Amino acid sequence: MRGRPERSVGVVGRAAERADQPRPTDATTAVGGLLDVLGVAAVVLDERGRIVLWSPQAEELFGFSSQEALGRPAAQVLVEEERQHEVLELFGRVMSGHGPWAGVFPVRHRDGHILGVEFRNMRLEAEGGRLFALGIASKETTLRRVERELALSSRLVGQSPIGLAVLDTELRYVLVNAALEEINGIPAREHLGRTPSEMLPHLDTEGIEARMRGVLASGEPMLDEFTTGYTPADPHHEHAWSASFYRLEDQAGRVIGVGISVVDVTDQHETARAAARARRRLSLIADASIRIGTTLDLATTARELADVAVPEVADIAAVDVLDSVLAGSPPGNDTRGVRFRALALTSAHPSVAVQAADPVGDVALYGVQRLVAQCARTGRPVLVPRVHGTDFARIARDADAAELLQQAGVHSYLAVPLIARGEVLGALDLKRADNPTAFDSDDVLLATELAARAAVCIDNARWYQQQRHATLALQRHLLPPHHTTAPPGLAIAHRYQPAVAADETGGDWFDAIPLPGGHTVLVVGDVMGSGITAAATMGQLRTNTRTLARLGLAPDEVLTHLDETTRDLGEAMATCVLALYDPQTRLCRLACAGHPPPVLVRAHGRPHLIDLDPGAPLGVGGVPFRTTDLRLRAGDDLVLYTDGLVEVRDQDIDQRLEALTDLLAGPHRPLEDTCDLLLSALRRPDTADDVALLIARVLP
Repeated sequence: MRGRPERSVGVVGRAAERADQPRPTDATTAVGGLLDVLGVAAVVLDERGRIVLWSPQAEELFGFSSQEALGRPAAQVLVEEERQHEVLELFGRVMSGHGPWAGVFPVRHRDGHILGVEFRNMRLEAEGGRLFALGIASKETTLRRVERELALSSRLVGQSPIGLAVLDTELRYVLVNAALEEINGIPAREHLGRTPSEMLPHLDTEGIEARMRGVLASGEPMLDEFTTGYTPADPHHEHAWSASFYRLEDQAGRVIGVGISVVDVTDQHETARAAARARRRLSLIADASIRIGTTLDLATTARELADVAVPEVADIAAVDVLDSVLAGSPPGNDTRGVRFRALALTSAHPSVAVQAADPVGDVALYGVQRLVAQCARTGRPVLVPRVHGTDFARIARDADAAELLQQAGVHSYLAVPLIARGEVLGALDLKRADNPTAFDSDDVLLATELAARAAVCIDNARWYQQQRHATLALQRHLLPPHHTTAPPGLAIAHRYQPAVAADETGGDWFDAIPLPGGHTVLVVGDVMGSGITAAATMGQLRTNTRTLARLGLAPDEVLTHLDETTRDLGEAMATCVLALYDPQTRLCRLACAGHPPPVLVRAHGRPHLIDLDPGAPLGVGGVPFRTTDLRLRAGDDLVLYTDGLVEVRDQDIDQRLEALTDLLAGPHRPLEDTCDLLLSALRRPDTADDVALLIARVLP
C-alpha cells in the first residue's frame, strides 16, 4: 500500500513538517479510522421519545437535517406507521431499565426508501434523574461488509500457510500468524512487543531491520528478499526463506507499521544448490579433462591432478604412486605395508598440515594401518566424514604428523585409488580443514571420477617415462663414449642432450671415426622420428657409416651408400653432414645430406657457415651428393650440430644461425667451454628435440 507523498512519514512526520503545529495526540488525530468507514450515527431521545440530539452522521445516514428531526418523535420521523408500535414497545423496554437493545430495524429514509440499520440502544440517566435513550446506528450493508472483510482478513492471517506478521513503526511485533509461529519456532505471544533482532539472533536481523526501515521511509515494497539461517524451530539445519516487506497505512494514509510475508523455500533452495553443485562438478570434470595430462611428465601430471582437486574438492590434496609401478615391477606382498613415492602436494592455504605430508619425491613405507595404504591395497575409496582423535593416527605417518593435522583443523578425510587399465597405480589423498562441510558420497563419486581420468594420464606418463628411459639408455649406448682417444691433429669436444618437452629422444648422433694413415671422419646426423625406433635406426646408420668410411670412400660416396641403406630400412629418413680430415695436408672434404651447414671458426676472422651443396635427406633417393674441399689452418674450429640446437618455433632459422655464429665470434675458448656456451645460450628448456654437437679444433 502506497500512501500519498505528504503522508509517507506518518503522523509524527507530518507534525514535524510544520513547526507551528502541535504534536498530534489522541484528541487531535486525523479522521479516517474505522468509525468513519462505518459512518456511525448518534441519536438521543428524551423520555417521551422525542429527538433531542442529532449528529451529522445521522443526517447523512437518514437524510433528515437537524432542523427537520429535532423535537419530533423519532418513531414518526424514521418508522413506517404500521411498525411504530414495535418501536414504542422497544423504547419502553429500554427506558424501563430492562437493558440495552441491539438489532436490525427497517428505517425510512427522507427520500422515502427503506434501509436496514443496525442499532445499539441504551438508557442514559442525566443529572436530576432525567432519563434519555441513546441510539447508535450504522447502515447494515456497510456493517456487514466490514464484518466480512474483518472476518476474511482474520482467516487469511490465521489460516494462511504463508508466515505473516505486522510490526509497528518501532519494528516491534504486533501480530504474528500461526504459520510464522511455526516457521520461527516461537509462540506468537512471545513475539509481541519485541523486535526481530531480539527474537531471531541467528538470522541477519540487522540487514532485515534495515530493509524494513527503508520500506517504512520510502513506501516502496521489497519483494522476494532471500535469506538463510537458523531458527529455534530447527536450530541444527539451515533453512532458506523468501520474505516480502510492505508499508501499512490506515484509511487516513497514516503509516502504522510494516507487513511481512515469509515463505520457507528450503526445498527449492536445496534443489537449486544441488543443481548448482552438480553444474560445478560437471564443470570441474570438464576442466580436469583439459588441465590434467597436458604433458607426458609424471610429476607434472600428478601436480595437475592435485591442483584440480584444490580447492573445489579439498583443502589439501596429495598424489602418491606405488613405487613398484614406477619401477615397472609387480607389486610385492610386503606385510609391513605399501611403499609409495610422493609425487604432488597442493594446499589451498598455508597450513601446518603440509608439513605432515611426505615430501614430494620421497619414497616411504606406509604401514597397513594407514588409510591410504588400505585404499591402494583394496582399490576402494576410504571415507572418514568426521575425523576424531583416533583417526589421525591412521591418516598421518606418525604421532608428530597426527598432531600437525589436528592443529591444522583437519576434520574430514577421503582417499580414492588411482586405477588405470585394471591396475592400482596409487592414491589421491584429500583432506578438509578450512571447508566446514564434511566429505560425503557425492564427493566420493567426484573424486573417483577425477582420479580415474587422471590415472590414465599418469599411466601414460609412466609408460612414456619407462620407454624414454629405455630409449635414452639405448641412445647413449649407441653413441661414442664420452672420453674418446683424440684423432691425430685434432682436438675434439662433443655433447648429446635428449629432448625434455616430449617424446623426441633417440634420433641424433655424432661420431669421430679414425682411419688408416691418420685420417679422421667427423659425422653428425639426425634420424627423423623419435623413440626406440629412431634410436635403433640411428644405431644402424652409425654402424654403416663407420664401415663405409673405413673403405676409403669419399664423403659423397659414403652418403650415397647410406642413402641406399636408409631406403632399405623402410620409411626411415635422416639428415647427415660428413667431414673427412687429413692432418698431413689439413684438407677437409665435406658432404651434406639435407643437414644444417657446419660453422667454420677461423683462428683469426669472423665465423661463417660453410657453403655446401645441401643435398637431400638420406632415404629420399635419386638426388646426388657433392663433396666440397676446404683447407684448414692451425687453430681453426669446425662446428657440427643438429637442428635441435638452432630450430625453434617462434624465430626464423636465419636469426638462430646468426645467433650461433655471433656466439662463436668471441675469444677462443677451450672446446668444452664452447660446447657449454652454445647449449646454455641456444638450447631452450622446453625444446622438443634432442641435440648432438661436435667441435673439432685443428692443432699446430
